[in-house]
Amino acid sequence: MTLESSKVNQVPFGQVLGISEGGVASYSSDYDSVDHEQMADRSAYRHYVDGVYTGYKWQCVEFVRRWMLVNKGYVFEDIAMAYDIFRLKHVRDVKTNQLLPLHSFDNGSLRLPEPGSLLIWEEGGEFETTGHVAVITEVSDTFVRIAEQNFDHIPWPDQRNYSRELTACHGEDGSFWIRCTIDEATILGWVTQTNNKQHAEVLEDSDPALFELKLRELRASKTPKKAWINLANEDEHAYVAMNGQKLHSQEAYENTYCVMSQTAKQEVVRATNELHALFLHATDYVLQNEYLLEHFNIPNVLWPRIKQSWNNRRNQMITGRFDFSLSARGLKLYEYNADSASCHMECGKIQGLWGDYKNCDDGADAGSPLFFDLVDAWKENHVDGLVHIMLDDDEEENYHALYMQSTMKKAGIESKLVYGTQQLSWSKDGYVVDVDGLAIKWVWKTWAWETALEQLRDELNNNEYATEDIPKNKKPQLMDVFLHPETMVIEPLWTVVTSNKAMLPILWQMFPNHPYLLNAQFELTPDLQKEGYVSKPIAGRCGLNIILFDKQDKTLSETQGQFSQQDSIFQSLYPLPKFNGLNVQLCTFTAGGYYAGACIRTDASMIITNKSDLLPLRVAYSDKEWRQAAVSS
Repeated sequence: MTLESSKVNQVPFGQVLGISEGGVASYSSDYDSVDHEQMADRSAYRHYVDGVYTGYKWQCVEFVRRWMLVNKGYVFEDIAMAYDIFRLKHVRDVKTNQLLPLHSFDNGSLRLPEPGSLLIWEEGGEFETTGHVAVITEVSDTFVRIAEQNFDHIPWPDQRNYSRELTACHGEDGSFWIRCTIDEATILGWVTQTNNKQHAEVLEDSDPALFELKLRELRASKTPKKAWINLANEDEHAYVAMNGQKLHSQEAYENTYCVMSQTAKQEVVRATNELHALFLHATDYVLQNEYLLEHFNIPNVLWPRIKQSWNNRRNQMITGRFDFSLSARGLKLYEYNADSASCHMECGKIQGLWGDYKNCDDGADAGSPLFFDLVDAWKENHVDGLVHIMLDDDEEENYHALYMQSTMKKAGIESKLVYGTQQLSWSKDGYVVDVDGLAIKWVWKTWAWETALEQLRDELNNNEYATEDIPKNKKPQLMDVFLHPETMVIEPLWTVVTSNKAMLPILWQMFPNHPYLLNAQFELTPDLQKEGYVSKPIAGRCGLNIILFDKQDKTLSETQGQFSQQDSIFQSLYPLPKFNGLNVQLCTFTAGGYYAGACIRTDASMIITNKSDLLPLRVAYSDKEWRQAAVSS
């Protein structure tokens, strides 16, 4: 986050604000003043020192990682948010690859920071969402001096080698406190690379029991049954047309719901934000290394278009869905549906309506942030025309599209539904137009990009594809809309890489043994066979064509579908937790790249598909309440 301050003395993006120890420069991060000819694409924002990636120009994390590399010779691992640095336990010596201990000290610790310690701010106030980090360059009994980046865009005065001086004081017990000068912002403390852990915070892992989801049952209501989903609302009417006045298809589960602890919720939010950042980091890596793109079965003719989409539209992703297993064993990711994810309405609306109707006061609705976070994501997307909402003639896609249309409307964006492609045609000037002759220039879709890619493969195989000539002799296909050079599709074309299951082995190669990831490989390995494994089509959807094998290669569960001809990847078998005969999967949603809500999908089968049911998910107000509820249930 950048602190709002007077613009009188601000300098443009990339200009030096000051020089810290070791000759490490702090640069202006005024993104509003970026010269887009010099910074033509996303790769231009990546910064390296002697081949070591330091971060995104010119974020606070980039500066401190560069400072540590130049002055200390070590760096810390990729993190999603600046405040996550407080949880790190090691830094890595670049020359020896050795891990060195990193210890955290709360603001008010008996252990003072040292020059080279990192000062960490919690998320909130001016540092909302991300937190902030700076390098402590000097420590005294009454102040600390810090060097930083992405705080403001004002040069450091008087040729000094630090950006700010913060007041410090001692408590009667000898504790050391650093005062924050920013309203509604909070200093967490500092981290120091040291072998001496005296007075350091013990960053113990949370009680595993807190990660268990609890299935609970409301007492049967004595009030007469009534419609609790409002048919006067178009999206709710479409939902009822498919599902009826219920969330779960089986009446036996009418009053059943799940409860998640606060500790689990915090971990889920952190994982969602961090994994989104890692997936984007991996997407960039793949697009810079074309040999990796060979794994994705994406027609080569599209590779330049995908790179262009990534360079120009990196920040135009609205939403995606992560699928997790959450239990006392931990939190593990199955996959990221970054393109045409579903269940937004169930998460953001229906489970909340269920809670209101049932007067459920056991915690809060886990999907309550989603609607307004989506609205904010649309507002930040800078759509400047009519959005054609393109969907198949499918009941589920219908209510999903109508729900998303309501978020667009709230954001002030005009939209129009288009069912199928039958009524589309070509205009004289080469645009695809709808039945009313309106050119399709902005698209939000429930269709997967893979549908358009399959059409493209057919045309390439038949030698019919042309990049310039407009095929006026035939009706437009989906690929003609999505791949039209003047059409802006959401989610953007680059998400065809991010959503592809081929990303899972690449992530495992880039971040081996990452706590949220499962071992994934392009080939079946002895390690996977030893513990059991899953076969997944790289561009599959809806849980189709997935096979689960145990360690004896015996099939545990299998789904059929349309993706049997796709290449597959192999992932560690990590069964879902099971309650009362139901396998339970946690789904979290992103909006604008950040956590925006969660829901639960259930099935008697070990594989969750588009036919699987949902149960309402609630978040306990505190771990104490969660434990008490768990005992009382």
